[in-house]
Amino acid sequence: MRTPARPPLDGLKKRLDRSRAKRERMPRDGFLRETFVLPRSDARLKAKEWFERFPKQAYWTEIESWFERPGDVIEFTIRRLPAAD
Repeated sequence: MRTPARPPLDGLKKRLDRSRAKRERMPRDGFLRETFVLPRSDARLKAKEWFERFPKQAYWTEIESWFERPGDVIEFTIRRLPAAD
């Protein structure tokens, strides 16, 4: 009896390469990050919403960085853990 030929792995290799490239761009610290560019009042509301939805004690929610842009616009990155443990 002959051993069946191996199936082509081209599709799998392409998907693995894409997945690895995507993960390379992301930090490996386990945090989820999202960046917002909002007027100051909306930025405050968005940050407050995140801290209410993902409490700091459970998700380690934190404003990672923020910048004041022209026109009273705030750009900020907020991070949190994916799940509360």
